[in-house]
Amino acid sequence: MVESTLAAPTEAAGAQHRSHSPSAISWAAIVAGAFVAVASSLILIALGSGIGFASISPWSNQGVSATTFTVTSIIWLIVTQWLSASLGGYIAGRLRTRWIGTHTHEVFFRDTAHGLITWSVATVLVINILGSSLFAAAGAGAHAAAEVAASAAKGSLVDGISPAVSYEIDRLLRTADASSAQPDPRSQVTAILANAAVSAEMPVADRAYMTQLVAARTGMSQADAQQRVSQFAARIEELQVKAKEAADAARQAAAQLSIYLALSLLIGAFIASVSAALGGRLRDEHP
Repeated sequence: MVESTLAAPTEAAGAQHRSHSPSAISWAAIVAGAFVAVASSLILIALGSGIGFASISPWSNQGVSATTFTVTSIIWLIVTQWLSASLGGYIAGRLRTRWIGTHTHEVFFRDTAHGLITWSVATVLVINILGSSLFAAAGAGAHAAAEVAASAAKGSLVDGISPAVSYEIDRLLRTADASSAQPDPRSQVTAILANAAVSAEMPVADRAYMTQLVAARTGMSQADAQQRVSQFAARIEELQVKAKEAADAARQAAAQLSIYLALSLLIGAFIASVSAALGGRLRDEHP
């Protein structure tokens, strides 16, 4: 009975001591490390932007190529995450509260967690400061490519009238003889091309009418006008193919940028955790 009476206060005191033990997280150290990481990121981003712009030249055969510029940008993005995350994590580890009587495995876990939280806070702050421009840049290429493809396939609304509707209006008012058409037939040609872009082919009647327009406009023979229209149609098709290739290249570039951006962020999270563990160990070795 006496032993149980003595043991009860002892256990209660131990539980009270554990409940009032210092917190496992040091927010002051995390905030300090996060601000260091944010400041380092902004400096490195500004430096990288300056180096990138300086490497571009408007003259041919001068400066770096587009591929080289993309590769160096990706490398610099990873380097930025590496350096800023390592600085922020190390500061958080060195400045955190020392945990007395805590197992070394638990200390290591807490330090790595401090580094990860520091990196997370810094990443959110950088995104807010830059107005989400990093992720917006990653999706801008895909969005622009989708807009190009959509406008090529359907046409955008201009003053409330789409190219398809404009073509139907033109066909409604088309004269039987192209020689009596309006002085400047560019609007008719534009409507015909818009309809061909939507239907993926130019009707025979439209091609014949365009031949009459060219002959009436230039004074060419029907044969020469037909040849010019054929060359014109081939050139337009070539330009459309190039536009689609450019849109596809933009989508691929946007996808690659998104992948490497995610990779750089994962590298930053890992480096911040390791750096915080290193800083915490040095903090405990030299209290």
